[in-house]
Amino acid sequence: QVQLVEFGGGLVQAGGSLRLSCAASARTFSDYAMGWFRQAPGKEREFVAAINWSETYTYYAESVKGRFTISRDNAKNMVFLQMNSLKPEDTAVYYCAADSVSDWTVWPLRYSVRDEYDYWGQGTQVTVSS
Repeated sequence: QVQLVEFGGGLVQAGGSLRLSCAASARTFSDYAMGWFRQAPGKEREFVAAINWSETYTYYAESVKGRFTISRDNAKNMVFLQMNSLKPEDTAVYYCAADSVSDWTVWPLRYSVRDEYDYWGQGTQVTVSS
């Protein structure tokens, strides 16, 4: 069982930056791949970024590539999403998710699939004003 809590969301002007954090309760945090998803009003929850346990693989949605950076600190059981050059279209509730990957050889094919993830945080609101 893993509990995830996101924090760091808020209101920021377009072009600004924000850093989201996610704290996990897992004893073996390094066993989990971690991801960030977001959901805007009236929209489906969409993939934003993912990272494996050793940080040797990171993946980003095309819409955020070059602007967002995912990172993790396994010793602190935390994952982060640094968001730079924010745009109004980035406005959404951002969710942290944990994936108890059973086969790391196929994870590169699964990282962006919502159903791949086993645990989800409650979400944190990010609002970007123009």
